[in-house]
Amino acid sequence: MNAIERELLQVTQTKVKVQHPRKVLVSHTWMETILGYIFLAPSLLLFATFLFYPLFQTFYLSMHETDPRGRVASFVGFDNFTAIFTSERFYQSLGVTGLFTVLTVPTVIAIALMLAAFTHNQLKGMRIFQFIFSLPVVLSVGTSAVIWMMLFHPSVGMLNYLLHLVGLEPVAWLTDPRWALLSVSMMTIWMNLGFTYIVLLSGLQGIPDEIYDSAKIDGSGPIRTFVQIVMPLLSPTVFFVTIVSIIGAFQSFGQIHILTRGGPVNSTDVLVYSLYQDAFINFRFGTGSAQALVLFAIILIFTVIQFKVFERKVHYQ
Repeated sequence: MNAIERELLQVTQTKVKVQHPRKVLVSHTWMETILGYIFLAPSLLLFATFLFYPLFQTFYLSMHETDPRGRVASFVGFDNFTAIFTSERFYQSLGVTGLFTVLTVPTVIAIALMLAAFTHNQLKGMRIFQFIFSLPVVLSVGTSAVIWMMLFHPSVGMLNYLLHLVGLEPVAWLTDPRWALLSVSMMTIWMNLGFTYIVLLSGLQGIPDEIYDSAKIDGSGPIRTFVQIVMPLLSPTVFFVTIVSIIGAFQSFGQIHILTRGGPVNSTDVLVYSLYQDAFINFRFGTGSAQALVLFAIILIFTVIQFKVFERKVHYQ
């Protein structure tokens, strides 16, 4: 072997030694990726079973007519969607849902914000009030609905008893079309108050005390400080609870099913309850699936609009 051949052999061995760590690094990266998917497999399986499969099944059923047993009878295409958008009941339920959202969402945010502003100071005894205001979050929808059903009782309910004490006539809270939706809204506001209060209180407690001290030194009063300084800093939290509250209002079902069952005279027949009646009372699973997709599209559109329009006014730190 001459000198040239020995030099070529050394260069080749050097390249092999340089390339070898790269192969090891690529192999190590692939092993980490595979290991990550193995750890994610249980979660992906749960999502596939309880989220993706029902979603695909809903798309499938919305294109078909079903028999009372839920079995697919025939393919109808978009006829179920056409029946929805040409139905007077759909637009009535949509109007009831919109009114229910207007009655509940701004009210619960305003009350929770006021309570959070009054109790976020580290004063003696405030923890008791924070616990009391947070208490509704631990109650289920069924329990809350039963409690308020007793309060709304026409003869032995506490609300009519208080009206009687001040000399007013009793109100048919759940059987009068003028009061039914308002009554359900009152119960929903109380039920959602705990979660909204906890989130807003956490947002207020996240604002540094130095900001309040600086505002006080500059001569800013409590109201001006809260409106011009605290609210902009709290806007991401308010934006979050607004989106969550609107989605929750569009999906409300339990309290309406227990208190009014969509009545009287369909005055509390929201979209979700109309969907429930078509799918599980009338056994029209194709129409119910189509309504579920329409409801999903409505919620998605409202959420996108909020992000496009209202997020511009949110001040992120």
